[in-house]
Amino acid sequence: MNKKEVAHIRKQFKLDHDLLNLYDILNVYIMKETNEIYHWERLPFGMVDREKQELYMGNFKKLLTGELDHKLFELKFMEEAEEPTKVMLHQGLITGDPEEWQDLMLMLVDKMLVDTKYEKDTVVTFVRGQYHRPTKSRNDEAEESEKNETFAHPFILCSVNSTEQQRKNLMFDYVEREFKYNVIVDPIVKLSSPEQGFLYPSVTDNYSDVNRVLYCTGKSNFPDPRFIEQVLNAETSVTALEERSFFEEIVKEIAGEELDTSTIAQVYENIQQVIEGGEGEEEPPTLDYKDVERVLMASGVENVTAEKVERAFETVIDDKFYEMKASSVIPKFTTKSIKIETKVATISISPQDLRYVKQVNFQGKRCIMIEVDEEVAIEGFTLSTENL
Repeated sequence: MNKKEVAHIRKQFKLDHDLLNLYDILNVYIMKETNEIYHWERLPFGMVDREKQELYMGNFKKLLTGELDHKLFELKFMEEAEEPTKVMLHQGLITGDPEEWQDLMLMLVDKMLVDTKYEKDTVVTFVRGQYHRPTKSRNDEAEESEKNETFAHPFILCSVNSTEQQRKNLMFDYVEREFKYNVIVDPIVKLSSPEQGFLYPSVTDNYSDVNRVLYCTGKSNFPDPRFIEQVLNAETSVTALEERSFFEEIVKEIAGEELDTSTIAQVYENIQQVIEGGEGEEEPPTLDYKDVERVLMASGVENVTAEKVERAFETVIDDKFYEMKASSVIPKFTTKSIKIETKVATISISPQDLRYVKQVNFQGKRCIMIEVDEEVAIEGFTLSTENL
């Protein structure tokens, strides 16, 4: 599953979209004190108040928002598992009986309650529906009644949301003309910030992949291993943060702890070229030990050999044939910067501009020196230039 396929699915979740049909929604309320189901409710989605529908749509879209390997993880189901979730989800996907689907989802909630303790009252929401993906781009000049051929994708989506108690307020009563203490005991379901969930099945090349599930976490780079393994019965996935750590440790094994900024910048530029060279491909570009060897040698890292790189892969990952996603090991270009942190200041700078930053020894003290072409202003004042 690639980011374009995720983006297409996410865009469908809005009211009255002609490519999306939602059939049933099931809400299950879990009490933190007893860790049991307190109440559940299933309704045809069309019978839900429109205002509630909008809230749910916003929640589903938020759940599917994020980068792959950061907040969204395509996972493969385990081959062997007792009462495998894959079977429950597949049966729920193909059944036309809303009550059977409901019972299967409640069985899945029971699996969520095993060996866990929720810190807050929690609501688990399931929705089943179908979205369509055109097989080709729409022709804007065609008549409105003309429909392109589409692939239909039945799906089940699950969202786990915590609740919070409303704040106590002082209110003014216009009728009685007096101030009143307002206490509302009903909790608020935090639909704007889902904690985790999943979309089943995953999609690859416009085809549903019933052997995989898209797991979603609310906190970037922190998937819930218990939920993945025990609830979904899926194989855990390496996060982008972990892969970046692998890469950093591999480089340290090869080049040592210290590198100058020009070399670091060159490493990032060469990896960025790998990423750009793989644009348009079905699978994202990866880096194996041979690719890392080429990148480091092209970046000017000294004493790089194939043997050292293989040994570094085995030392850090215990697998010399491991392939890292190139997009994971490079600082994220969504922020356009990486951070240089000191106890005095934190400096944000783009990877390609690292070559203009140096650590120097001045009068016995380590200093950060940044080369600039223009005058530097602080709070409207232009800094004077000192000659060292």
